[in-house]
Amino acid sequence: MDMDKQRERLAEAGQSHLLQFWNELSPEEQAEMNLDMDAMDFKEINGFFKNAMETSSQTKQDKVDSRMEPVPREVLGSVTRDRDSLKDWEKEGLSCIGQNKVAVLLLAGGQGTRLGVPYPKGMYDVGLPSHKTLFQIQAERILKLQRLAEQQHGTKCCIPWYIMTSGRTMESTKEFFAKHKYFGLSQDDVIFFQQGMLPAMGYSGKIILEGKGKLSMAPDGNGGLYRALGTQRIIQDMEKRGISCIHVYCVDNILVKVADPAFVGFCVRMGADCGAKVVEKTNPTEAVGVVCKVDGRYQVVEYSEITLATAERRTSDGRLMFNAGNVANHFFSLSFLKDIVNTHEPQLQHHVAQKKIPYVNAQGQLIKPDKPNGIKMEKFVFDIFQFAKTFVVYEVLREDEFSPLKNADSQDGKDNPTTARHALMSLHHRWVLNAGGHFIDENGTRVPAIPRHGPAGTVSAGVTQNLKDGTDLPIKCEISPLVSYGGEGLEALVKGREFRPTLVINENGLHELVKNGL
Repeated sequence: MDMDKQRERLAEAGQSHLLQFWNELSPEEQAEMNLDMDAMDFKEINGFFKNAMETSSQTKQDKVDSRMEPVPREVLGSVTRDRDSLKDWEKEGLSCIGQNKVAVLLLAGGQGTRLGVPYPKGMYDVGLPSHKTLFQIQAERILKLQRLAEQQHGTKCCIPWYIMTSGRTMESTKEFFAKHKYFGLSQDDVIFFQQGMLPAMGYSGKIILEGKGKLSMAPDGNGGLYRALGTQRIIQDMEKRGISCIHVYCVDNILVKVADPAFVGFCVRMGADCGAKVVEKTNPTEAVGVVCKVDGRYQVVEYSEITLATAERRTSDGRLMFNAGNVANHFFSLSFLKDIVNTHEPQLQHHVAQKKIPYVNAQGQLIKPDKPNGIKMEKFVFDIFQFAKTFVVYEVLREDEFSPLKNADSQDGKDNPTTARHALMSLHHRWVLNAGGHFIDENGTRVPAIPRHGPAGTVSAGVTQNLKDGTDLPIKCEISPLVSYGGEGLEALVKGREFRPTLVINENGLHELVKNGL
């Protein structure tokens, strides 16, 4: 776009300050900045800002306590309370997978900044004996699930993997997958697409410059998914492949059951167009959003949006009344997603995140503020629950299915590489116990195993009793997803046998690694 036109456009939108250093830029820098500005609809962005700020000030004053209702039992499936139905749901889910109707969609736009690394979170290695990254663990779960569905269904099948990156993570993610030969998956069935970006803005509505010729940009939140599904033609690709069910999840959960057949089967049996997997919130002050009804519509209410009194309310059995903790793990029917993209997405409001945003001052110096100086606007993936005609909730055990990786390791820290690694090894340890194996310590003494409430895994070994270790220390044990997706199929390998940690079970058999890892 020629510069007179660009200046006019900026002046109309009240964003002329973006050109304050224009004459100091090289021709290449000018061309790049011009391209960036060409891609922006400044009027639309100003509208987003105005609406987001209005909604934000409204929300601050408006606690939703009196309008909230917990999830009713009739829309709730639970791995502990509906044990008799699990096998049926799982069979239904595997049948859908066997008929090539199920896709998985990974939200992988996040950088590992809080982990202290400059690359995407999915490329992180939490220090397992195998040193597998989150991407590899998830890819291998998909491969194993395809094989399980093929065994049940008798024909070859495929679970397409759609991976939403951000502008910052797209190239490095694609390169990582190519370098690792897509972890055994077909390249045609791994589809990358990019979420949108929005400029960061000061409180007065001015777009922030992070360099003399560079606008401060940020991904538009995981709810940017719905716009991207349309603009990147992902919905059309799903239709072409005959997909009808989509499992959406976040990259940072090391325990995620990708395309969990029991969850998919439950949602299909319930005729759901939208489903949320949840874990029970047991501590009233845990900063996790809860799935509930507000004014009769389903949504996620953040901890900050309710009073402590509401967070602490309990039912007659002692459980928290609002206990359906959201873990960003969802089921959608394709027809529902099409509806969202075509009809509802433009109505979704942006949420405001106040941030410390580096900026250049009037003298052109880069300033790193020590308190919030502006906002980033984002949509959330759960913003669309309100539009579902049939919404269901599926409750799983936290220790089996949820251990997010958000922070770098620190003393007494949570949601870090150590807690993620321990969570996975503890789960695999329980699988060995439930399949009839035992662990012994350095003195040759058996580590005690005690019964545990709830199932060890949805794709399970069919054991009647569920055991866990009698110590709080995680025993080092890692089972490749290519050997077992959810604890199934291990009896032939471990039943009646005793093992010393570290135990690694992979496609090449069982390996006991001595202390120094040799």
